[in-house]
Amino acid sequence: MTGPLAGVRVIDLTSVVSGPFATMFLADQGADVIKVEPPGGDITRRSRQSVDPTGQFSALFISTNRGKRSLSIDLKQPEGADILRKLIVRSDVLVQNFRPQVMDRLGFGEAAMRSLNPRLIYVSISGAGDSGPYAEKRVYDPIIQGLSGFADVQAEARTRRPQMIRTIVADKTTSLVTAQAVASALYAREKTGVGQHIKVAMLDAMISYLWPEAMAQYTVVGQEATANDPNARPDLIFQTIDGYMTVGTISDSEWQGFCRAAGQPALIEDKRFSTPAARTANASERIYLMGDILATRTTADWLARLDEADVPCAPVLRRGEVMNNEQVVARELIAEFDHPGIGRVRQPKPAPQFGGTPSRTPSPAPAVGEHGAEILADLGYAREDIERLAGAKVVRLARA
Repeated sequence: MTGPLAGVRVIDLTSVVSGPFATMFLADQGADVIKVEPPGGDITRRSRQSVDPTGQFSALFISTNRGKRSLSIDLKQPEGADILRKLIVRSDVLVQNFRPQVMDRLGFGEAAMRSLNPRLIYVSISGAGDSGPYAEKRVYDPIIQGLSGFADVQAEARTRRPQMIRTIVADKTTSLVTAQAVASALYAREKTGVGQHIKVAMLDAMISYLWPEAMAQYTVVGQEATANDPNARPDLIFQTIDGYMTVGTISDSEWQGFCRAAGQPALIEDKRFSTPAARTANASERIYLMGDILATRTTADWLARLDEADVPCAPVLRRGEVMNNEQVVARELIAEFDHPGIGRVRQPKPAPQFGGTPSRTPSPAPAVGEHGAEILADLGYAREDIERLAGAKVVRLARA
């Protein structure tokens, strides 16, 4: 097994996206991630686009659970709970995203698990946190987009109607924050010898994520009313004769390069746009003006002109075009492999590139209970005991 987290065992008790995506990053980096599922499997196996006739795999599930092992147990049965306790004793990290207090009611709260394994890093992912009036609120990504101000950031430029971004950005941002926090806790444990409890709320993660530029006008206390809203402007997608592109003109040299490439040198001296502060204050006027100019040529023509002038620019690709983009192809960012029962699948390669401990190559997501027999055997269960547990429906095994 390769990767900087090789030798680390993670118990993944999560479902949907925020937790599974976080533990998938740990698996990419070499951790042995054991996905503990109920007998019916994670709900995302059957959500969105199903990709196999048995209903065990959806595209979403494959892309948030690759490289893991599956253990399917009924935690409501005493023997099922015993299996999990034995696994916790031998593990480094436990990640769960039940609503607050659920794990305590199941008998697997942080304090109880700490007594089993003092070195355990126990991770609790929640929607809005474990305190406050929203602690018990059922939460999905759009709820957090609305609560965090993210929908306001996406507001339509002229009407200021809030809009949702069409990807589960709160879930995925929380996943990244969680994976990074686990790595930090593992490092701290190397120095202290003991684990700790990590709490990550989606609302907390998104407010932190938004703050640097999206909340800039609220950074200095007392200056809110006089500060410009950096988001009350059109976006930077421009229509050309044959498609769409984006262009950035933050620095003076970039703005001047754009003006020259556009054949509009007089705009360089235009007081509305001649300094970074002026371009910010007149952002909407500048962007609409750029749109009028860029609409006069093809995307390829503009890319050649703007690259020559060293102005940041790119085509705005449709999703189906991304895989064939020359930069994506040159860097081999998309991996293909055979997934049992499904066929050929695509997955992005792990983004971090470790020089000494390379990440694992993307591999299939597990079937429900696919690795149950081997995990139980590793815990010391005899074959006849494993078969008895399967017969009593304490565990679900994947049969050949």
